[in-house]
Amino acid sequence: MHAMTDLDIRKAERADLPAIIALFAADDVGAHDDTVEPEAFGDYLAAFVRIEASPLQTLYVACRGQGVVGTFQTTLLTSLPGRGRPRLLIEAVQTRTDMRGRGIGERMMRHAIERAREEGAVKVQLSSNAARSDAHRFYERLGFVRSHFGFHMPLK
Repeated sequence: MHAMTDLDIRKAERADLPAIIALFAADDVGAHDDTVEPEAFGDYLAAFVRIEASPLQTLYVACRGQGVVGTFQTTLLTSLPGRGRPRLLIEAVQTRTDMRGRGIGERMMRHAIERAREEGAVKVQLSSNAARSDAHRFYERLGFVRSHFGFHMPLK
């Protein structure tokens, strides 16, 4: 693994959207119907505006030089179980295909974990597509533990 000393992880900006969208559109496992087609940009922009306006959500990019090489999103969740102590949910983790295996994903996860600590979260949680066995090994190597079954119900 290469040391990625020139990696910058920061809050995403509107100008990053085309690169972020391209990361998702290149994902053949996620099956989220993501596309770089221009007519879809308005949907992504509307979602970005909602995320940006939320004090509990943050969309991040990992940049190397002038290019976006990864992204992830965090949401700070609070619920009554556990005395209302917050937890941080990590979603939409993507590393550019040609940049995988260089420590970018690990740096992004460590960044998210540090943000969780700063927010006083008692745990960090994420879900991963059942077909992503390499990602599962990656998360387990970082200390994540498989603990729950995930369910979803498509509404469209």
